[in-house]
Amino acid sequence: MTSAAPSLLGAADVRRLADRLDLRPTKQRGQNFVIDANTCRRIVRESGVTGEDVVVEVGPGLGSLTLALLAVAARVVAVEVDDRLAGLLPETVAERAPDAADRFELVHADALRIDGLPGPAPTALVANLPYNISVPVLLHLLALLPSLERGLVMVQAEVADRLAARPGSKIYGVPSVKAAWYADVRRAGAVGRAVFWPAPNVDSGLVAWTRSDPPATTATRTQVFAVVDAAFAQRRKVLRGALRGLAPAEAVDAALQHAGVAPTARGESLVVDDFARIAEGLAAAGAVA
Repeated sequence: MTSAAPSLLGAADVRRLADRLDLRPTKQRGQNFVIDANTCRRIVRESGVTGEDVVVEVGPGLGSLTLALLAVAARVVAVEVDDRLAGLLPETVAERAPDAADRFELVHADALRIDGLPGPAPTALVANLPYNISVPVLLHLLALLPSLERGLVMVQAEVADRLAARPGSKIYGVPSVKAAWYADVRRAGAVGRAVFWPAPNVDSGLVAWTRSDPPATTATRTQVFAVVDAAFAQRRKVLRGALRGLAPAEAVDAALQHAGVAPTARGESLVVDDFARIAEGLAAAGAVA
């Protein structure tokens, strides 16, 4: 006998569940709930998740995407900080995906503060990330969970563009470089405002990523990220000036020479490997801890 597919949420279902909780979505937590089942199916399809995957979902809300993931994945671990949403979600899964309930686990916590997840090592991250903390959450989970092989996240369109930006672009910056430390990142499409309740006042975009090896370097990730932060803190400054907050001019010049980077270059022209070599040079001079 085959298992029944989860019954996905539509607009009326989402509003009914919200009314049951007397829930008014808050901007503070970036709460915009997906009310279109086809959008959830599309996200799962484009994520490439299979029946072999253990999926992490952050900000599951009322369960729209959770149910779609349970239709495909081996296991879904959902991380939800909101007390009311966390309290209702297991019941929603049990009611609408009874055959998959044993493959679902809720972690009632702040995704930025977790230091691990229960059960088998997760292989994929698929989420409609809270827009106000999307980049910190993504970078935290990429660092925390090296078993993550790939993912697809929905974020504000402008953030999606920044994460996937390439050197030389005006929007290439700190999120672009730090994400590139962990993964190959690409834009994976747009999502209209009408599929959310309440409809956000910004456009949304999908970002896909595949885990890649970090640069081969003797510098630590912390040292490299310190250089990245300094390089973009004052975008108009060339690197020789921008990095002066980290080290004296002589050490900066030596590090840039070690990296083969011109002192007059700017951060937006460098790839993550360049930043790693600069950090190596500064670390050798004792300029970054």
